[in-house]
Amino acid sequence: MRDEAEKSKRQPFSIPPRASLVVAFVLGAVTVAGYAPFDLYLQPVITVAGLCYLWHGARTPRAAGAIGYAFGLGWFLFGVSWIYVSMHDFGAMPAALAAVATLLFCAFLALFPAAAGYACGRWVAAPAARYGLLVPAVWTLTEWTRSWIFTGFPWLALGYSQVPDSPLAGYAPVLGIHGVTLATAASAGLLASWWLGSVDKAEGERRKAEGKLRAQALFRVILHPSSLILLALWAGGWGLRHVEWTRPVGAPVTVTLLQGNIPQDLKWREDRVEATLKTYSALAWMSSSRLIILPETALPLFLGDVPKDYLSVLAEHARRNGGDILIGVPERQPNGEYFNSVVSFGTAATQTYRKSHLVPFGEFIPLRPVLEWIVVGIFRIPLQDFSRGSEDQRPLEVAGQRVAINICYEDAFGEEIIRQLPEATLLVNVSNVAWFGRSIAPSQHLQISQARALETGRYMLRATNTGVTAVIGPDGQVLDGAPEFKTAAVTHAVQGYEGATPYVRMGNSAALAFCALLLAAYAWVRRRNARPFS
Repeated sequence: MRDEAEKSKRQPFSIPPRASLVVAFVLGAVTVAGYAPFDLYLQPVITVAGLCYLWHGARTPRAAGAIGYAFGLGWFLFGVSWIYVSMHDFGAMPAALAAVATLLFCAFLALFPAAAGYACGRWVAAPAARYGLLVPAVWTLTEWTRSWIFTGFPWLALGYSQVPDSPLAGYAPVLGIHGVTLATAASAGLLASWWLGSVDKAEGERRKAEGKLRAQALFRVILHPSSLILLALWAGGWGLRHVEWTRPVGAPVTVTLLQGNIPQDLKWREDRVEATLKTYSALAWMSSSRLIILPETALPLFLGDVPKDYLSVLAEHARRNGGDILIGVPERQPNGEYFNSVVSFGTAATQTYRKSHLVPFGEFIPLRPVLEWIVVGIFRIPLQDFSRGSEDQRPLEVAGQRVAINICYEDAFGEEIIRQLPEATLLVNVSNVAWFGRSIAPSQHLQISQARALETGRYMLRATNTGVTAVIGPDGQVLDGAPEFKTAAVTHAVQGYEGATPYVRMGNSAALAFCALLLAAYAWVRRRNARPFS
């Protein structure tokens, strides 16, 4: 206890407990600048390091958990506040109720960094072990849990902030986005450890030198083992970025991605159906590409209700181009089930992909007998009861390629995308992010797609209703795209790829194994009461 009190006295910039919550909230809020469209990828490393510093000053596990909760609340309130837009502006939920629902959702998400904080406060050891081993492992495990619990919400995973430009993005093809999260959290923890360890060393040298910081002390601060490990971590990521995990196969193919820019509040109106069909047929007719791709539910009719002549004309145009057209359209079965689907027409036989990972409340109602009367009475969202497509669907063979389709929200789940790999040569995402208006959601969603391209070593082609429509290369870089909220067609030559990255072969298991190793090392350190790297 005396040692801890002495440490507290020496800790610079000591922050009172209540002020720590405010500082943590602000740190969480500014962490959002690390993601698209701001792309300040060093920001989350610095802010999470600041969070570790606040945890270091917490007196109890409960206090550390509260600090983590405040951080999470700022992080998600500023990072996913666009949920309010979908509920109020387009879902017709009253403003006050939508605001409360958004707050409650963010309050739930904040429980995950709170859990990381509680663990950090509960199992205390030397700073280097605590922040270099425990925090990265626990943070990654909480984010992994967030990616599947209650069907999952992996948005704003820490690793996405490093895509595509940070050296740490090099870990994506090996360990997936959770591995990038692990590397990012480790970077923040090592930075905090370096700071805390350097302060202790500098203080000791000051006492020895009677107030004069000697050159030898400065040298020791710079060469603190935490800083060396941090440097090695980033150098390793940079090196992995130069590894070609997959290889080109076949000849390039020209693709056209259509962006109809149909306002969400008009999309499902009967008097607008004809105008929507004309918009997409006109855009398609302007393309001579071998593969033409329309967005999610581009045609606001069930497939069986779309005029036969309309589909025949599009199919004939695709055949003249020597390829196929992929159309996002809802599909109704004779038994009354309906699916969010992508259907191909053209030179290849007609094939269908049906969305399997549905959005709660947007595409299906959880606990339907209990919640249906509430949801149906509040939301005005069409087609709220989609059926799930099979999880083992195979790529569509179109335009000489094997195309792995994913619809909107599905590309947020990396381990689900790799189900169609390594068979697929291209990835295609069709989306309608018009639900979130002129917010940062479309840019964040684009960044998620960039991560999937990196993980798989393949082109990702995104056709969206209002943006961001883009062609993403296997290195995660956007090669071509359309401005948001403009009617546009993006045409680009792309290359199919074959082979499997380590992530395609192992999925999330490798990142989880690293977390287990870090936790085992931390347990050993605590038992031995060792102080490595210090």
